[in-house]
Amino acid sequence: MKFNQLQLNSHLLSNLAALGYQQASEIQQQAIPLALAGHDLMACAQTGTGKTAAFCLPILQNISQQEGAKHIQALIITPTRELAQQVHQSLESYAKGSGLNCALVYGGVSIDKQQLALKQPCHIVVATPGRMLDHLKRGSCDLKHLQYLVLDEADRMLDLGFKDELSALLKHLPQRRQTMLFSATLDASIYRFAKPWLNQAKQLEVAKAHSKAVTIEECVYNVDQDKKAALLCQIIKQAQWQQALVFCRTKQGVDKLVKQLTQQGINASALHGDLSQSAREQSLASFKTAETKLLVATDVAARGIDVSKLACVINLELPYKSEDYTHRIGRTGRAGESGIAITLLSVDDEHLLHDLEAQLDRRLPQQWYPGFEPDLSQPAPSNKRNSRSVQKRKARQRALGKNKRHK
Repeated sequence: MKFNQLQLNSHLLSNLAALGYQQASEIQQQAIPLALAGHDLMACAQTGTGKTAAFCLPILQNISQQEGAKHIQALIITPTRELAQQVHQSLESYAKGSGLNCALVYGGVSIDKQQLALKQPCHIVVATPGRMLDHLKRGSCDLKHLQYLVLDEADRMLDLGFKDELSALLKHLPQRRQTMLFSATLDASIYRFAKPWLNQAKQLEVAKAHSKAVTIEECVYNVDQDKKAALLCQIIKQAQWQQALVFCRTKQGVDKLVKQLTQQGINASALHGDLSQSAREQSLASFKTAETKLLVATDVAARGIDVSKLACVINLELPYKSEDYTHRIGRTGRAGESGIAITLLSVDDEHLLHDLEAQLDRRLPQQWYPGFEPDLSQPAPSNKRNSRSVQKRKARQRALGKNKRHK
């Protein structure tokens, strides 16, 4: 379906055409008509499916139809600064020439400059939860006239511990409003949180939770822990990718790997929460302009990264949460492009692979990389996460979960 079949006005269609948008994605086809009609939404959509346009376009169209609107009409809440920046950039592209003003609010930078921006005529605010709450406590802005609220990547906001901030923030908003919640997963915690804030919401699901885009090829290389960095260097040097995104579980792991890569002559930069905001923005900007070949990031810092035609995502380690695997690999294979997701698996992370495969309900293909075959004579390290009792408990939980689903 093309965008001109979605009842969008000519101004938005012109901007979309200039951006090269032609065919609407599945989430856009489902969400835009319902949002234009004023329905609350609870939508499950994976990363890279076009959900930003799915909520931005209806909001822009509805606000543009209100003559003389001077107050904040819409608030879009995101879990991270990077995602807030991305959504704000998309909004400005879609709204170009419309006369609608969008403000960007997040932590790590001067609150006073943001306060000045909010005092100017502003129609849409894109914000992270904590900083938006700070502005409301300061009286920086008035949300009495708010008509539209979007909670983007709601699952990640709950994972990051923003539940209390969101609850406090929502108390500042008028009860009569349209609310749209977008999440990569819709589980019981999301339902419990969202129920008080939604009014007869339409539920959309364009991809099952934990699913991957069909254009992503996955592979797992078995390798000893102490050979991972060397194997990563070998893969990067052999491949013809212009860029790749590498995930580590910890900030210390990111810094260590960047140092190792740099010593091997590979242009790499770090992205994690301990970096200053300016350093994070510089790392992300250099990666988006292809000045940096490898971006090494933690899960939290990488939320909101949107690089077109990113060929590869590499997991130096599997994440502790299976859901994060889907978020990670969703950075490649976007908008119909093909991509590859590589995981370097050491024996101490095999329990994480078992958990992941149980969630995915499928096996990930494993193989050895020539010259980096694992030493099978070494015993598996013992740790609390991988103890026999823990494995038995997880197996029992999976069995009980499957039995419940079959009833």
